[in-house]
Amino acid sequence: MTTQSHSANAWQPTANIETLKQRAQIIQQIRQFFFSRKVLEVETPSLSQHGVTDLHLENLTAHYRGPGFASGVDLYLQTSPEFAMKRLLAAGAGCIFQLAKAFRDDEFGRQHNPEFTMLEWYRVGFDRAQLMDEVADLVKAVLNVPRCDAYTYQQLFLKHLQLDVLTCSFADLTNKLQQIERADIIGLADDKTGLLQMMFAELIEPNIAKDVPCFVYHFPAEQASLARLNKEDPRVAERFELYFKGIELANGFDELTNADEQLKRFEHDNVLRMNNGKAAKSIDMRLIAALNAGLPQCSGVALGMDRLIMLALGASSIEEVIAFPLTRC
Repeated sequence: MTTQSHSANAWQPTANIETLKQRAQIIQQIRQFFFSRKVLEVETPSLSQHGVTDLHLENLTAHYRGPGFASGVDLYLQTSPEFAMKRLLAAGAGCIFQLAKAFRDDEFGRQHNPEFTMLEWYRVGFDRAQLMDEVADLVKAVLNVPRCDAYTYQQLFLKHLQLDVLTCSFADLTNKLQQIERADIIGLADDKTGLLQMMFAELIEPNIAKDVPCFVYHFPAEQASLARLNKEDPRVAERFELYFKGIELANGFDELTNADEQLKRFEHDNVLRMNNGKAAKSIDMRLIAALNAGLPQCSGVALGMDRLIMLALGASSIEEVIAFPLTRC
């Protein structure tokens, strides 16, 4: 009887119509936020001939066979509109934003759906600190919170675990985990960077951003991703993340503009992928060409819209704020 009832209702959205109206109002509020600041809305493709090299991300794939591709071509649903937006920046688009559908394999749960809505924007001439201020302005308006806190990655580890992540060794990390009786975390990673990420997720994240959103910035250089390194202290990257109530909301960078360095990072990503039993991904040389042509100094950020709306409306799952998750599509 339960199965029949579930099947009979499976055509319906998981979010109620009133929630979808509130979602639309928040999206309109965000568009107005950028329009008032003269940031151009753009659209870029969801499909690309190149996947993402990041060790921790996987593309969903499609196969196209048609004019110009008689033998067929594998296509990748984009995990973010980043690469295409940077090509627009290099072409002279100026400050831009996009509300894009993004896709990630192996992600489904209370905070995840394989297809989701991402807000991504780039501010030409902004540094990491200026972009953090703008993200704070947006988030305070949508979530109706009085402020956002901010700490460096190093400060949080010193405060909560009495560890200096910029000087400690892998052995120091494992010793600390044994001291606090969390040796179970040790087996989750076999290098310092991986272990730091696990420790941050397990031991730091649950203790921050309980009442107001919290920025974490100056990540170790090994976690730089597509960010510049700090000029005064190259041990850290000009990267930030934003958390609230146990949820990672945004990931931002003072963007790397050096094509040679970016290519090296992509190649290193592929080495890591192969070392972890994953297939290497073809590198998007159109992005590298755009960087060679000249990406203006800029900062960019990606923010999970479904998560933001979930927090704004007090929902407990993103299924409550999207019409048709994977289970209903």
